[in-house]
Amino acid sequence: MGLLSNIQRMMGLCMSELLKNYRNLNQKIERAATSQMPTLVAVSKTQSSDAIQVLIDAGHRDFGENYLQEAMDKIAELKDQKLIWHYIGSIQRNKTRDIAAHFDWVHTIERSIIAERLSKQRDEDLSPLNVCIQVNIDDQDSKSGVDQSELERLIDEVLELPNLTLRGLMCITDPEATGSFERMQALFREQQARVDKADFDTLSMGMSADWREALEHGATMIRVGSSLFGARD
Repeated sequence: MGLLSNIQRMMGLCMSELLKNYRNLNQKIERAATSQMPTLVAVSKTQSSDAIQVLIDAGHRDFGENYLQEAMDKIAELKDQKLIWHYIGSIQRNKTRDIAAHFDWVHTIERSIIAERLSKQRDEDLSPLNVCIQVNIDDQDSKSGVDQSELERLIDEVLELPNLTLRGLMCITDPEATGSFERMQALFREQQARVDKADFDTLSMGMSADWREALEHGATMIRVGSSLFGARD
């Protein structure tokens, strides 16, 4: 068997494994979900458009990207597909214009200046950009997210921006911390009651290692990469 045939066979095996992972994960999520099924965001950073296409063919539509230029290349390649793109990386000021133009969701709002720029740069011909505010739930200097003491102020500021729809809260927990999901669930419920808007409905938390625990504490959206695509290099 020639080298090209070997490569094609190996790629076929990888894609078959990806599809198997996807189906198994969905079955596990369905069994673990306590009420409504959460939205599964397939974290496709560093993955090829071909790998994404495997999940598209299986009916998946929500994909999360961290790296802007890589994401824009894939969005362009897959522009004919009806996909929902989630930006889940850190946001610098020089990234906001492209994020506002190409994404459907942004999970990582932690500063009002970033929210203001996204709203200003969102084309009014597009639907409002769905956003979540990232909370530093474990109060760690090394973690991104707004401090809990500043959360209400930031929520109120984002709610005033015309081209954004504030959908809820997001966090990345520290594996060494305890009670993170419980605190996040309580914080979300508190702010959901205070905001009292029907579309403030999203609690984005849980990744490959901890999505089950996140579901137990009310996550409506989980972001999973390695459980689908395998460990990254």
